[in-house]
Amino acid sequence: MKPSILISAGTAPAVRYLAALEAAGCRPTAAYLPHADPRWDGLVLAGGGDVDPVRYGELCQGSTAIDPDRDACELELLDAFAAWGKPVLGICRGLQVLNVWAGGTLVQDLGDLVPGHQRAGGDLPHPVYPVPGSVLHRLYGDQFLCGSAHHQAIAQLGHGLTVTGTAPDGVIEGADHDTLPILAVQFHPERMFPPETADGGVLFRHFAALFSPGPGGRRPE
Repeated sequence: MKPSILISAGTAPAVRYLAALEAAGCRPTAAYLPHADPRWDGLVLAGGGDVDPVRYGELCQGSTAIDPDRDACELELLDAFAAWGKPVLGICRGLQVLNVWAGGTLVQDLGDLVPGHQRAGGDLPHPVYPVPGSVLHRLYGDQFLCGSAHHQAIAQLGHGLTVTGTAPDGVIEGADHDTLPILAVQFHPERMFPPETADGGVLFRHFAALFSPGPGGRRPE
């Protein structure tokens, strides 16, 4: 049976997330401010505006498109899915929400300090260097091209998270939870297609495999 995936999305269309998850063998549904429900098999935290800096103890210094209701909703969703031990995939804003949920902080505006992570009108391809032994390393090897569009990034890493990949300038491009089936990336795999970038579908297929029993009825580690 295909796993049912809840996509917590903003007000922008979620067509690419839906298509990527469907191609990976999931049954996704996108919603704005969804309720936590144990009938969902997994959760995807999609991209969008910035997390309210009050959530990590800072004044606003460059954060934009803040949606306090969405922040509250997604932090509650993480509480619920973590308690249920169900898989979560965070994408772009989703990585930042995960980090704040885990007690971390964010760089509110990379600006000229760390240029090269977005461009007007579309994603900016750039390399990612996965950490050896991480999920990203197993999926993509020592280096791959991603597509990203963001002006914020992880500053202080949250408790219980491990970095899985970085950009050439040191910006964290991926982080996984140490004990829970939660993984997140700063780039946009739903918008990544060869030959311009690596195949983003690889990450969605890995996520879908978390729900598939392996030999002897066990899910893959």
